[in-house]
Order: sequence, then C-alpha cells, then structure tokens
Amino acid sequence: MTQPMKIDFVSDIACPWCVVGLGGLEEALRRVGDLVAADIHFQPFELNPNMPFEGQNVVEHVGQKYGAMPEQSAVNRKAIQARAAEVGFNMDTHDQSRIYNTFDAHRLLHWAGLTGGQAALKHALFDAYFTQGQNPGEPDVLVAAAEAAGLDGAQAREVVTSGRYADEVRAAERKWQAAGINSVPAVVINDRYLISGGQPADAFEQALRTIAAETAAAA
Repeated sequence: MTQPMKIDFVSDIACPWCVVGLGGLEEALRRVGDLVAADIHFQPFELNPNMPFEGQNVVEHVGQKYGAMPEQSAVNRKAIQARAAEVGFNMDTHDQSRIYNTFDAHRLLHWAGLTGGQAALKHALFDAYFTQGQNPGEPDVLVAAAEAAGLDGAQAREVVTSGRYADEVRAAERKWQAAGINSVPAVVINDRYLISGGQPADAFEQALRTIAAETAAAA
C-alpha cells in the first residue's frame, strides 16, 4: 500500500552537501516507486545570513569560518564534487568561487512553494550557483532560474524586487532553528523522523522503507 509522506527538506542553495542530499533523496524515491507518495517542501536555512551582496571568496570564507587551510579546502571541494557527480550534478566550484547571500533565493522558493514548481526552481538555483557560478542574490539570476524552472518570469521579478515573503521566510527559519536544526541538509519526514546530512541514496531508501513499514503497521 502506498504511504503518503510529508518531507521537509531544510537546506540552503549555497550548501554543497544539500545538492548531494537532494540527489540521494530523489534517487531513493525513484527506487521505492509506489511505496511512497512524497510531498516535498523546501524549507529555508541560511548558512551565512550576514553575508553581504557582493559575497566572499570561498577559500577565504572557509578559512575564516572553519579554520581550513587552502590545501584542505581544495581536497574537501574535490570530494564534494565527486559526490555531486554521483547524483548527476556538475559542481564547477574552484578557488575563485564565491559565497553569496541567499535570502532572496529563499523568498523566491517560498513563492514557488505556493504556486507550484518549487523542486524545479531548487534545481535551477543549484545550477545557477554551483555550476554557473552566479550570484543568487542578483535579481536577473533569480528571474532566469525561475524561467528555467517553467515559472512566470514577470511574477518572479515582482517577488524578488518587492521584498515579498521576507517575514514568512524569517518565521520559517526561526521555526526550524527552534526545532533543533542547526546544520543542513536536514530531512524531516512526517514531522517526526530526521535524516541529517548529504546521505547517499541507499541510506535514504532504507529510511523510507522503514518509515513506510512503521506507518503501515501503526495504521
């Protein structure tokens, strides 16, 4: 019997492990087929809420925030790129890549969650940032991502330039932080089960099958 599952994917579009985790989750959902009817909601989390519009060099940022030396940063980046490639994503990051503010991207994702196309927009934003190296705080970048996701560009631009949904995004961020989410990706299923980190498809598949069985048994 098909089990409906509400899946909250708490993440930031500037989080490389969120790319890996989403790819793993989506592959797991393909594997389980009709066992699960997933209703996925992308929830906001900002890794760097105080980042200025112009951003910061990634090597400099990681060194300041985590104490990583440039050499270690490069090794870690290659490892994440390899994991992204395993889920079919081209992560073209390098020493000159930059970390940007993502708040406006989250506002646009909130809008897409109301109108439809949120998953497609999430993928388009990942592509714009990690593959094309674009600034996800730039209105033209956000509008192009919305159009690539099949959404209305004029409506997307109005959302971006008006500041709409800022209060809703901040409220959602506070909600998930209050729930104990302090790192991403965090995948919350049926408001009860938490799967943390950029897990591979095998881990997600096992979790989905276990949760489906538990839900069926409790029915």
